[in-house]
Amino acid sequence: MLLAIDTSAGTAVAVVAVDGRVLAERSTDDTRRHAEVIGPFLDEVLHAPGVSAAALTGVVTGIGPGPYTGLRVGIAAAHAVAIARGIPLLPVPSHDAVALALVEGGIAAGRFAVVTDARRREVAVTVYSAGLPLPTVVEPAHRVARIEWTPDEAVPAHEVLEIAAVPLAHVALARLAAGLPFAAPQPLYLRAPDVTLSAPKRVS
Repeated sequence: MLLAIDTSAGTAVAVVAVDGRVLAERSTDDTRRHAEVIGPFLDEVLHAPGVSAAALTGVVTGIGPGPYTGLRVGIAAAHAVAIARGIPLLPVPSHDAVALALVEGGIAAGRFAVVTDARRREVAVTVYSAGLPLPTVVEPAHRVARIEWTPDEAVPAHEVLEIAAVPLAHVALARLAAGLPFAAPQPLYLRAPDVTLSAPKRVS
């Protein structure tokens, strides 16, 4: 079974069996309380009926795009569980989860865009080509000023407010089954953090 964690928007945690069945799931769309809820959510799903932490075979972490503060909470939590259990960390772009859910649900076909709020009057956009077992990325995640965001009529845009952990796990399962590589473990911030380290003062 896989533990999946995403904090690119709200906070979503799930445990999914290798056949795709959802064993436990917790989420909130609150975009400000990642650090407060991640611990209780993990405790609840890992102690849910039918779930055994010892049976986990991997930890899926959503790597964004998303804001710096939110993403680092989820990725750090996923790293901690993977290290503690001695199991692989499986990084997955968060938009991939939305794209797969749209295709499997028959909502998206051909080329389409997944759009999430990037704050500061911007959106994060990834363009896909529908397909299974996984949609193909046509244009990697990038930021666009919301006022300038004009979707092409030939590329329907699907803007979402939440990233669910279950489809994130389904992306990982599809990649494992097909022997496909996972994303690099670097988070997709798309923007530098607000707080940066100042240059050290010179000592004379």
